[in-house]
Amino acid sequence: MKSPRKPPGLRPILAAGAAVLSLGAAAIMPAPAHAQFGFGGIVYDPSNYAQNVLTAARTLEQINNQIRMLQNQATQLINEARNLQALPLTVLEPLQQQIRQTQQLLSKAQGIAHNVEAIEREFARNYSPASLTGSQRDMVRNAQERWRTSVGAFEDALKVQAGAVQNIEGARTAVQSLVTASQSATGALQAAQAGNQLLALQSQQLADLIATMAAMNRAQALDAANEAAAKAQAREQLRRFVAPGRGYVPVSTKLYRD
Repeated sequence: MKSPRKPPGLRPILAAGAAVLSLGAAAIMPAPAHAQFGFGGIVYDPSNYAQNVLTAARTLEQINNQIRMLQNQATQLINEARNLQALPLTVLEPLQQQIRQTQQLLSKAQGIAHNVEAIEREFARNYSPASLTGSQRDMVRNAQERWRTSVGAFEDALKVQAGAVQNIEGARTAVQSLVTASQSATGALQAAQAGNQLLALQSQQLADLIATMAAMNRAQALDAANEAAAKAQAREQLRRFVAPGRGYVPVSTKLYRD
């Protein structure tokens, strides 16, 4: 007769339970970052994918920075091109023409020209004390010439003044055009050129003012010189008239013919 089987011990049961628990824990724990998974023959690496996304984002940012840099450079080049554009308006030729007309009026001065040598020569001939040593006829002729010179100088001054007045209308038109061009300038060069032409216009107006003052002062100076010479001539004529032996000698005259 067989002896009854003994129940299994507690140790094998505990060992089996520990094995089951270890297998369950391994099933629910997440896979490490470097783990690779296969889907239909394609291997997927999460760490490599994250690195690729970060690299692509950095590359895109660099491309955007380069695009912005190129846009800034293009804008800078456009502004430089605008700054180099020349002003399409110029008033220099009309201004130069007006200055030439004023110079022509000054060069046509009657009697004594605007020339140092000519002034010295004419004053030595008609205004100096030496011119009062000639005959009575010579002094009368010199007085007449001085008078004509003074009258001609005043006429010349009036002509120069009339030319300056005529230039005012041209200056007004030029100022209006230049101010309009300056306000609509597309770049620094156009604005600078408009400013330079405005300065040229001011120079032309200043030249007209100087010419007018010079012509008027010339007329006044010649008139004063004529007056001084006339006084000196009158004194010389009086001296000759009352000089002993050379005074007035009466002569017979006839008021009516026989």
